[in-house]
Amino acid sequence: MGMLWQMLLLHVYAFVLSAKGAAVTRLEEKEALDYLLQFGYLQKPLEQFSNNFTEEEIEEALRSFQLASGLPVTGRVDVATLSQMRQPRCGVEDPFNERTLKYLLLGRWRKRHLTYRLYSHSEDMGAAATRTAIKTAFKYWSDVTRLTFQEVRTGRADIRLAFHGSSPWGCSRPFDGPGHVLAHADIPELGTVHFDSAEHWTEGTPRGVNLRIIAAHEIGHALGLGHSRHPTALMAPSYSGYRPRFRLHHDDIEGIQALYGKKTLSTTTVMTSPARTTVPTVSVKPSKVPNPCKDGLDAIMLGPYDKTYAFRGDYVWTVTDFGTNPPLKISALWKGLPGWLDAAVHSPRTGRTYFFKGSKLWRYQGFKLDRGYPKPLTRIPAKIDAALYWPGNKKVFIFKGTGFWQWDELGTHFTSLPRKISSLFTGAPTHLDAAFTWENGKVYFFKGQSYWRLNDQLRVERGYPLSTPERWMHC
Repeated sequence: MGMLWQMLLLHVYAFVLSAKGAAVTRLEEKEALDYLLQFGYLQKPLEQFSNNFTEEEIEEALRSFQLASGLPVTGRVDVATLSQMRQPRCGVEDPFNERTLKYLLLGRWRKRHLTYRLYSHSEDMGAAATRTAIKTAFKYWSDVTRLTFQEVRTGRADIRLAFHGSSPWGCSRPFDGPGHVLAHADIPELGTVHFDSAEHWTEGTPRGVNLRIIAAHEIGHALGLGHSRHPTALMAPSYSGYRPRFRLHHDDIEGIQALYGKKTLSTTTVMTSPARTTVPTVSVKPSKVPNPCKDGLDAIMLGPYDKTYAFRGDYVWTVTDFGTNPPLKISALWKGLPGWLDAAVHSPRTGRTYFFKGSKLWRYQGFKLDRGYPKPLTRIPAKIDAALYWPGNKKVFIFKGTGFWQWDELGTHFTSLPRKISSLFTGAPTHLDAAFTWENGKVYFFKGQSYWRLNDQLRVERGYPLSTPERWMHC
């Protein structure tokens, strides 16, 4: 941009800002203009000294940026707007969907099974941790669509990922050093995803930049998604920080499913690795299928593949942010497991899933029954009410009537006498139908058509109980 063009542009811009009473410096004016130009809010002129931006064009560009950032839409630069512009973000421009404010689709792959190859890794994390973060990033998308991904170590791949800095690695867009632009990607079917090697890439800590989340965002572009106007969506332009229990926003899910369709439990699930692990193909009998909106729960758990499984009678269904998937026979997923369970609990400590019915215990690794099971219950009474895993002490809690037991699945510790539920779980009901610890770390108790949520101190939170059919099953 030539000096004369900058002076003309800043003259118009300074008039807009001074008319609004904004206390900004000339450097801040130029910083905001450069941002709006770099990320597509203002269209760059075809010729160096033509098409001066009008006051209305600048205001509209600022309004669009503020709307997408969740800021007060004023059309002028203020401290909050400048602060947001300085946040680390994706290098792709922000051509939002102006008509519906929903997800923006930029392209589509013509196939559903895609390969990817990692050409370099983060020096901070090392090769193994980098590969794990990338694999997990792909899984966010395969969990909600019919897409499957497979890593290859040699040869041509559909999606190619690499780290580079100010000296591009086969890329025409150099990065700007630590901060600001973190990564960028091309839309289908180009398949390039690049990360700034100057950033401090991390996992499991709020320090640095989380590679898993940024990779998932850039893979979204590589699959055909544009940026989202929802500030909390994965596909929002700016990086919102480390989230240990990160989940896709509904705008992310609706956008990717508009491109590639919805995933169902009856579809064979392919994990993102060369050695594929599958969820068994299932069939559903139409008789005696429970109604999640009317029937109660026998058990509920956060189980294999981080899905929420609800059980009633001979059937199980998964619970999502948008409702429930159709119920299917329990034995179609966990072969040899009967229906009408007393309780179910999944341990993230060992990856094992435990099912209780009557005086017997079943133990599964994934969907495969462990050898020697089922086994008789010996230290607790038959027909328990509920069970959950508590990450606070890494133990399984077993409930019956007004009492509970604690069980260390890797040790010999097992409380021989029950304690009163009220002695630890303040305000919680007794004689439960189901219980579990969800992905947000909160404990939930279910009884009848109601549920209770407990905080980190295991006290029932204000406003509970609430309706299970309305809040969990989205009836």
